[in-house]
Amino acid sequence: MSKSINDLINQAKEMKIEFVRLQFVDVLGIPKNVEIPAKRLLPALEEGINFDGSSIEGFVRIEESDMRLFPDPNTFMVCPWEEHDRVARIICDVRLANGDTFDGCPRTNLKRVLKELEEEEFQLKVGTEAEFFIFDFQEGKVHSSDRGSYFDLLPLDVEEGLRRDMVIALEKLGFNIEASHHEVGPSQHEIDFEYGDALKIADNLITLKLAVKTLSLQRGLVATFMPKPKYGIPGSGMHTHLSLFRGEENVFYDPDQVDGLSRIIRGFIAGLLQHAPAFTAITNPLVNSYKRLVPGYEAPVHIAWAEKNRSPLIRVPPQRGKGTRAELRSPDPACNPYLAFSVILKSGMDGVKKELDPGKPCNNVNLFEASQENLVEWKVRTLPRDLEKALEGLEKDEVVKSALTPHIYDYFMKAKRSEWEEFQKMVHPWEVERYLEIY
Repeated sequence: MSKSINDLINQAKEMKIEFVRLQFVDVLGIPKNVEIPAKRLLPALEEGINFDGSSIEGFVRIEESDMRLFPDPNTFMVCPWEEHDRVARIICDVRLANGDTFDGCPRTNLKRVLKELEEEEFQLKVGTEAEFFIFDFQEGKVHSSDRGSYFDLLPLDVEEGLRRDMVIALEKLGFNIEASHHEVGPSQHEIDFEYGDALKIADNLITLKLAVKTLSLQRGLVATFMPKPKYGIPGSGMHTHLSLFRGEENVFYDPDQVDGLSRIIRGFIAGLLQHAPAFTAITNPLVNSYKRLVPGYEAPVHIAWAEKNRSPLIRVPPQRGKGTRAELRSPDPACNPYLAFSVILKSGMDGVKKELDPGKPCNNVNLFEASQENLVEWKVRTLPRDLEKALEGLEKDEVVKSALTPHIYDYFMKAKRSEWEEFQKMVHPWEVERYLEIY
């Protein structure tokens, strides 16, 4: 339900809100905010708030610096971790100084792609499983805060209380938390919340990151959504569950089929499989992302699908009816969710429109253990092994590129190529340890 400006102003007064954080993200998905006194909320809602866009990654040049934030009234939330002041948060769209749409705003970009979907009478529902680590950071070194593993309790999961505080804070923010638990790696955790419309889930993921990081800092700890912060343990993923609805009907479900899967979900999966080498640059955007996408762990490497098997890129969980969905297992939580959902949706819908066939599911094959000969025989491709290969895939794929505005695409490619070049030039500790004395 849309919230009117008057309703929001009255709510803020009743809750005695003193400050409002106007939140947005840059092209790389890093949260930013401008804080205003509550008395400035009404003009901000009606006219927007000016800010210097030249200081934000991927926005505009210094000679075009004036930009405006336009708050979305439906995203108003009170920050429960602000103990002394009554502070609220509201998510904004970034526009040009004259109020026109700004092509560099990731949130506006997702709105554009979703509007195209709505014109075909579909809605995208998304659910995510964002994993993260909580570390004790002392003297410039990272230390695991516990020795826990999957589903462990105290005394191994020593951050159980902190994770519970995170859940309480998120519930106060309006999240419907489904589960929280310790993950496989030491100091690794996961908090799952209810699936919903793609734009709302993207907003919620940014809020989740802020809540997790803020509450960890208040305890002297550091939370990170970096995909692979430590060698030898599993990385953090963001398994993304996808379904298409037409009204109240989940069009991925077909009761007349033996497996309950419709022609639409098959086309959607086929589109994801075809475009995976390109959208991986967006869903796994860091040099570090590809330290997670390697054999030997549960992160997917092979571009295939299955109904029960967790080794391929895409899994279809057993639920049917409204719960029918495709689980894309490759994204990691460092991605910009607005851009990630945009490229995922475009890729899947390309398969639906072209009625592509995903082929037979790899239900009884552990792809992690398959030989190279088997993979060639089954025509199973692999995901890009590094950021450079992913960027090359994105550059060649017009469908995935169309999910991004030219402004966002150009800046993203420039920033990521620069990141890769910097990584290539850097001498890493591993190299020194391996080669210095020998050679």
